[in-house]
Amino acid sequence: MLRIRGRQVRPLVQGGMGVGVSAHGLAGAVAREDCVGTISSVDLRRLHPDLMLRTGRVRDRQAIEAANLTALDREIRAAREVAGGRGLIAVNVMRAVSQYADYVRQACKSGADAIVVGAGLPFDLPELTADYPDVALVPILSEARAIGLVLKKWQRKGRLPDAIVIEHPRYAGGHLGAAKLEEVGESRFDFAQVLPAARRLFEEMGIAPIPLIVAGGINSPARVREALALGAAGVQVGTPFAVTAEGDAHANFKRVLAEAKREDIVTFMSVAGLPARAVRTPWLAHYLEKEAVLQRRAKPRRECTLAWDCLAHCGLRDGKPGMGQFCIDHHLAAALRGDTDRGLFFRGSEPVPFGAEIRPVRELTEYLLAA
Repeated sequence: MLRIRGRQVRPLVQGGMGVGVSAHGLAGAVAREDCVGTISSVDLRRLHPDLMLRTGRVRDRQAIEAANLTALDREIRAAREVAGGRGLIAVNVMRAVSQYADYVRQACKSGADAIVVGAGLPFDLPELTADYPDVALVPILSEARAIGLVLKKWQRKGRLPDAIVIEHPRYAGGHLGAAKLEEVGESRFDFAQVLPAARRLFEEMGIAPIPLIVAGGINSPARVREALALGAAGVQVGTPFAVTAEGDAHANFKRVLAEAKREDIVTFMSVAGLPARAVRTPWLAHYLEKEAVLQRRAKPRRECTLAWDCLAHCGLRDGKPGMGQFCIDHHLAAALRGDTDRGLFFRGSEPVPFGAEIRPVRELTEYLLAA
């Protein structure tokens, strides 16, 4: 069993996947199986027709941000209802988004059991959650050095992580925990190196062991057993959950992810300035063909194409040539709708357990946790 801030669950965590891929339907179903279900906080208004009616065509940042907080509140409450008091409901918040602090506070206020933060080092998470001491704090990190930095910063604030997700950039989908494309496959990210190094850090700092949850490439009972044998307290799984029957995205989204072959999956620089992994759809293939030209033509800061500045640092808006040159929210929203001509379909590198079959969450959890 995985123990997080006094609560025991099965050692399986569903990764957060935005925009709207892991919302209340998926997170609630996973929690109902006594696991950790995770809502991705980014731009959840897109799942609520009334909120989109008010904000879909306006260029009002405050209105859009307010709608997203309303949607996050709705999704957390709905997920808890689906879960029926079982498991844990976590909210994933990217450190790189401009509404990071607001999402964290809203998630706590709305009753999330845990806050999971990736895409950056969440040094300020203890302060943001100080009024909610029962909410578990879980950073997503990829290497021992980053773990050490977070532990030392947090220890001085009188708070330590309740668990740490260790995500391997070689296998994970979405934004990856490496600074450069050429670093994604480096051995310093291997679980066999990071897990012992993290445990040594705990001993050197004189702190009790923190549960370590490994993520990236976990797609079979054998890989779950390997991770636990290395000393992991649990595993985090993303893409296999995205293609379950309860996944919140369009059926065509699930088909694209489930049917993707290894040669269809590509790693590239995201607009957020991090390497990312996705399916080579027609849109992504076309973008990558002209990426070098677009980067050379990158201009100084311009107005956000969607008028709400979803990222704190955006390659397109800020004219940064080393970063992606596209609107990530626009293309993730297209993927949510199943639009392969315009969508950005984030995906991990490994095959999904049931191939092209779309099966219920319960079957996936029982398969992965088989003895």
